[in-house]
Amino acid sequence: METEIELRQAHDQLEHQLAELTSEFSRLNIFLKAEGNERRKAEELTRSHAALLDMASDGTVVCNPEGRIVFWNQGACRMYGWSSESAKGKLITELIYPPESTNFATILTTLAQKQRYQAEEHHLNKSGRTMIVDSRWVLVQHPGGQDEILIANTDVTEQKELERQFLRMQRLETLGLLASGIAHDLNNVLAPVLMASQNLLNEIKDEMQMELLRSIEVSARRGGALVHQILSFARGAEGERAPLQVKQLLHEFQKVAKDTFPRSIQIVTRFGKNVRPVLGSRTELYQAIMNLCVNARDAMTNGGILQLEANNVVLDAHFVSRFPPAQPGEYLMLKVSDNGVGIPEEHLDKIFDPFFTTKETGKGTGLGLSTVLGIVKRHRGFLDVTSKIGKGTKFTIYLPTVESTTSTGIDDVAPVLPGGDGKLILVVDDERVIRDITASTLKKNGYQILTASDGTEGFALFTQHRNEIAAVITDMSMPYMDGAKMIRALLQIDPKIKVVAISGLQEDFNLPDLLKKRIPFLKKPFAVERLLETLHDLFLTALAKTPVTSASTKRKAHTTALPETMSE
Repeated sequence: METEIELRQAHDQLEHQLAELTSEFSRLNIFLKAEGNERRKAEELTRSHAALLDMASDGTVVCNPEGRIVFWNQGACRMYGWSSESAKGKLITELIYPPESTNFATILTTLAQKQRYQAEEHHLNKSGRTMIVDSRWVLVQHPGGQDEILIANTDVTEQKELERQFLRMQRLETLGLLASGIAHDLNNVLAPVLMASQNLLNEIKDEMQMELLRSIEVSARRGGALVHQILSFARGAEGERAPLQVKQLLHEFQKVAKDTFPRSIQIVTRFGKNVRPVLGSRTELYQAIMNLCVNARDAMTNGGILQLEANNVVLDAHFVSRFPPAQPGEYLMLKVSDNGVGIPEEHLDKIFDPFFTTKETGKGTGLGLSTVLGIVKRHRGFLDVTSKIGKGTKFTIYLPTVESTTSTGIDDVAPVLPGGDGKLILVVDDERVIRDITASTLKKNGYQILTASDGTEGFALFTQHRNEIAAVITDMSMPYMDGAKMIRALLQIDPKIKVVAISGLQEDFNLPDLLKKRIPFLKKPFAVERLLETLHDLFLTALAKTPVTSASTKRKAHTTALPETMSE
């Protein structure tokens, strides 16, 4: 009986223990299920965060304190060229820093002190290209676990290039303003030199002295042309489209290049017969030619031959089909070729991309050829490029041509200078040397002269002799009363007064457009023949407005818009 009771008690005790175990197992099972759910949620959250990081454009990297990578998002793949699989487990110093870099050690020191680090750094991608990166580092501390470093890198290379170009543009604008003042003074210096040398040529008969004077005259003309070219380029002046001779632009650039390019580079020009003009901006086309020639110069480090060619061509539909939207027709073909190092074939499709350059850092912006392409397209043209390594490169530009116009070159000067027939001219200029040489020149060619040193004195003289003065020649930049103010005052007295404006700067004179079209403009330094022809044409224009005009007078009056007379 006692044994039976003991067995029942043992059985009850076992049942109780089994029930407790079952309950404990149930609780453990519920806990494990909850733990599994939490783990799955954590994994899903981690995958979600990783997916979001992969969508970001920034290169996001997680590494341990030794710099070994544990996470590498898709942004980092795009930035650096390394896949996630190949990056994980490697040291970050192996992938993004040059071998000699000590940046990582500096960063670790900063993180230990401040837990954060941010700086602009130079990183390398898989192909070895250097990029500018805004790099942010954060030390993530895990209590009881291993710390991690979270890195977010942003490629700011293009942004920095844009900033650099903006700063260059600002510097160029500043230089342009500075060049304006220098150009004005230089042109005032060159103007009397040019006119005096021409006046002396008419008086001196000794051949040796005449040759010296011709050299002075050529140098003064060339100096004026150089000042004008530098000023136009520095200020980025984009004039109205007008018919112009690219052949003349090439001649002008050749003169500049001979003075600035290495002597080891030979510059050769070749032109076809009767090269037709194009409708374009002189400044823009000059810039395009200069950019191509500078690239050619840089490609010939040991010297070589730079060839500039211009020819008329007629392009058919088959040829232009390779360059849409070009149309068949008559074009000017402009070639700039060198025998330098050449361009690798794999780069030919990229050379017109902004900021693409094969030059060393600091020696090229990658904007020269993209600028050329933009200028050519604005002129409704197109271009082609061919190159061979070690043989050189040839750029060929095709621009639509227009009907031929009268040549505007400096050398196309009429041999017979028109006289003044005793007409009275008022010369107003604050530069005494220019005022005196202008007066002397006009006197020698049959004019009578009155002179004034500023607009106030000029206005006073005109009021005294208004019925005798046939025309007024005035500088535009003067103290007290400048040329524009004096012209307005003169027109109040005599709306039909004839005026010739002169200045060392080709700029807006703050006059209405209609008035500017009436007033011819001469840019200093101007030649004697240009001054005399401008006055002569000004009087012919007045005659052409009378009821009776001959055919020859009409033709001559039509040509009074001389190349140097308009500044709009």
